[in-house]
Amino acid sequence: MLRILFFILAILSLGFGFAWLADRPGSLSIVWQGQLIEMSLMVAASVMLAIVATIMILWWFVRTLWTSPHSVRRYFRARTRDRGYQALSTGLIAAGAGNAALAHKMSTRARSLLRADQEPLILVLEAQTAMIEGRHDEARRLFQQMAEDPETRELGLRGLYVEANRLGAHEAARQYAETAAESAPYLPWAAKATLEYRCRVGNWDDSIRLLDQQRVAHVLNRAEADRLKAVLLTAKAEDRLESEPVAARDDALHALKLAKDLVPAAIVAAKAYLREDNLRKASSVLEQVWKLHPHPEIAKAYLRARSGDSAVDRLKRAERLQSLRSNNVESLLIVAEAALEAQDFTKARDKAEAAARMTSSERVYLLLADIEEAETGDQGRIRHWMAQALKAGRDPAWIADGYVSDKWMPLSPITGRLDAFEWKVPFDQLEGPVEEGTPGHAAIALETLPPVTTTEPRPSPSAPVAAAMPRAEQATAPAVAAVTEKAAQKPRPEPSPEPFFGRPPDDPGVRDGAQASTDQKNRLKLF
Repeated sequence: MLRILFFILAILSLGFGFAWLADRPGSLSIVWQGQLIEMSLMVAASVMLAIVATIMILWWFVRTLWTSPHSVRRYFRARTRDRGYQALSTGLIAAGAGNAALAHKMSTRARSLLRADQEPLILVLEAQTAMIEGRHDEARRLFQQMAEDPETRELGLRGLYVEANRLGAHEAARQYAETAAESAPYLPWAAKATLEYRCRVGNWDDSIRLLDQQRVAHVLNRAEADRLKAVLLTAKAEDRLESEPVAARDDALHALKLAKDLVPAAIVAAKAYLREDNLRKASSVLEQVWKLHPHPEIAKAYLRARSGDSAVDRLKRAERLQSLRSNNVESLLIVAEAALEAQDFTKARDKAEAAARMTSSERVYLLLADIEEAETGDQGRIRHWMAQALKAGRDPAWIADGYVSDKWMPLSPITGRLDAFEWKVPFDQLEGPVEEGTPGHAAIALETLPPVTTTEPRPSPSAPVAAAMPRAEQATAPAVAAVTEKAAQKPRPEPSPEPFFGRPPDDPGVRDGAQASTDQKNRLKLF
């Protein structure tokens, strides 16, 4: 485009110049070797322009003749290079498609047309071809050759890492990944493998440093990097809680700044504060996380913060948590459990039934069964709630890659993935008449609850002893007394008369009648 504009401007300039000379006519006289040459100014300008053009054409012709051998060589070299790149492209496509024969053919052709020291992709094609054909030793040699070249170093380390993992040489794979991560932290595969290994061995400081390098290299966005760093700081705080509680507290608080709803970080920070006898700050940390994410472990740590508290004190602390998140299932359940422990059955039942109306889960119905057992001891009502617990869905747990754990861990024990554990319901639900956990199901369960058995015991001489029994035993005492009375009134069977000559002889061939009858029944069962 610029050349066209320059050409147009040049033509316009020449036209403007000749027009200017035509408007101003004149003559030009030249005396050369005793001869007088006269011409008009327009003719002189045209002659000068023709002379310049002739000189330029002659210069181009001479230059072309002078550089023609080099131009011919460059033409054929470019043609050979184009054919080589075409073979290289076809070979890489064939290697990606798994066509070993075509890849090998194109690799040989590309090496004959191109120089391997000038085009590193030839080594890549040969390595890929060797891997497809099963020549892994040759592939490792080529990857090692690429790893020694600064231009293909990262590609060679990647190939060596893959081959080491294929052979099960995890230590060698780790070394290749760490070498690549140190020189190029922006490589996701190297940084991920190195980070997972350092986490498995508990090298949290180096893991955090590598994560910071990834963030600077823009491999991870800010939110993801902050979350992973919070997980690493939490794991580091857990390891240092026993030996360095102050440092563990600082790490846990830093983790909470990066991820405000990270439950394990809040628990570690609270435990560190409690080791310093700072109950107020420990409770404040737990309350802040509880507002964002109500969790049973947060509630448990909050209620058990003071070892000398009574059941009533723990109930008050549970009600404090409920006031922070009133319309929440976890708040209702923690108050119900604390009320059951404090023997406040009315409050425990109200809160548990309210939680059951909000969600139907195994934990809710088991809590209702415990309340029935502690308050009434009615076996019918207990069995009713136990049956509802069998039908309800499972309770949430810490899950990572299908693995259910009793506690949170920084990385998955299955795949080694960092921040893999989530608090959710396990998906491996047992087969059976499991019903969906809906509020309607809880309402039906409450409506079908059998009434409390109120049978009064008959007066007996052992009434003071029955009064001293627990309520559960008092409820079952009338039934036991009735069964005992019926057994006493039932006539006893008369003993069979013995034969006149006494007992059967002590002969192996003659057996007792009762024993013979038992053996006959056993034989009938076999048939």
